[in-house]
Amino acid sequence: MFAVLIVEAGRSMLEALGLGAEPGANVARTLVLFACFAFGLLGFVDDVLGDAGDRGYRGHVRALAQGRVTTGILKLLGGAAAALVLVAVPDFVSGKRLIADAVLIALAANLGNLLDRAPGRTIKVALVAYAPLALLAGSSPVGIAVAPVMGASTGVLLDDLRERVMLGDAGANVIGAVLGLMAVLELGRGARTVVLVVLLVLNVAAEMVSFSTVIEKTPWLRRFDEAGQRD
Repeated sequence: MFAVLIVEAGRSMLEALGLGAEPGANVARTLVLFACFAFGLLGFVDDVLGDAGDRGYRGHVRALAQGRVTTGILKLLGGAAAALVLVAVPDFVSGKRLIADAVLIALAANLGNLLDRAPGRTIKVALVAYAPLALLAGSSPVGIAVAPVMGASTGVLLDDLRERVMLGDAGANVIGAVLGLMAVLELGRGARTVVLVVLLVLNVAAEMVSFSTVIEKTPWLRRFDEAGQRD
């Protein structure tokens, strides 16, 4: 988060000096920065105060039914609210599409968390998902806005693989949310609907099966997952 903040502060300073675009011209950069801090904060709260006994949607809903408000519920509701703010930009979407795009971002953020069960897994999958989006975005405002986030993620990949650092929810939440936001900003309605369905299926599947178990039983996924990890 702070690496992205420093990059954006530098960009803003250069723009104010007349180097680059007009200050504030790239709305996507502001949206990406907001996504980093909103989802990063929610993930940080869950990392610090979360109870490992309440896992998954069912666990958090069950706790709420018992009168307990978990950090997972706060993350779920806060993520939904942040996603709505991100997609409710002028001249963008309205009505059902706004809700669908907000759900897409929230599900992408949660999927980042669900994948963070092995060193480097979230970042590896994120880079695979980012590659076609980056090719599509190119040097557009969206591509320029997201590049620092993915660059920072790539920069910590080796340390994550060697278990010198840990993403936690604070990191995985941000990576997933920013990629979800990139999909919303860059893809057409039909493509976004496909992404939304895929994310929904993966999130529901995670409530029923363990991703780690599936990966372990699938040779090519296991090789991809273990690549770069220390012995």
